[in-house]
Amino acid sequence: MIPLTVLSYNIHRGVGLDGRFDLDRIADVIAEVAPDIAGLQEVIREDGTPHADQAAYLAAKLGMDLVMGQTRAHGTGIYGNAVLTRLPMLGSERRDLSLDGREPRGCLRVDLDVMGTPLHVFNCHLGLGLGERRTQLARLGGFIRESARLAGPRVLVGDFNEWHRGPITRGLRREFSSPVRRPRRTHPAMFPLFALDRIYWDVELQGEEFHVHRSRLARVSSDHLPVVARLRVHRRPLRVTPYVTGDALPPAE
Repeated sequence: MIPLTVLSYNIHRGVGLDGRFDLDRIADVIAEVAPDIAGLQEVIREDGTPHADQAAYLAAKLGMDLVMGQTRAHGTGIYGNAVLTRLPMLGSERRDLSLDGREPRGCLRVDLDVMGTPLHVFNCHLGLGLGERRTQLARLGGFIRESARLAGPRVLVGDFNEWHRGPITRGLRREFSSPVRRPRRTHPAMFPLFALDRIYWDVELQGEEFHVHRSRLARVSSDHLPVVARLRVHRRPLRVTPYVTGDALPPAE
């Protein structure tokens, strides 16, 4: 089996709890984990100084490839979710999860090659309102359902903004047969009270460890702590997938 380290991290546009903008700190936190895949939320890409394109700056500093999923315009550039990876990329697709009158939200899917086995990584950032998240869960379900045509297991990472256990937790536990049963608290970073950041994975992937990265640097670099899953991928041709391909989530609108 092939070991794989996955990280999910809301980088808060590079601004730490001390109010200081410092992308190098964010890069150092990610480097402490040394992930194969990093799903980042609240990322800016603008023209101008190297630091203005946060996604490209972090990818270059970490020696990783980059896929960006735009959710809205930001100044001279864009804002949204990014996936950094050390693995060969097979493709990607973005899905809009936005509701009228609310902050734009989205989900990015990146298809990766893990030594011959395709892996599909979904990186999302859901809204603050309960009703908003219910609708976004339905749309996320549609996006996952459409991905059933792609062979290979799935990993879902992101900031789900569910402050207490609710429909997101229940829906994703039904969808993913090997979820984290006890989400770990990640926000606010210095004294975390809420489990906003999650990683879910399919049964084909063997979960060895799931934890919050609580280094001294991580506690100040963003308002969220990163979460980390250490998985193993079966190195063999995939059989018919045993997981539910989206039907366990609410139907798409």
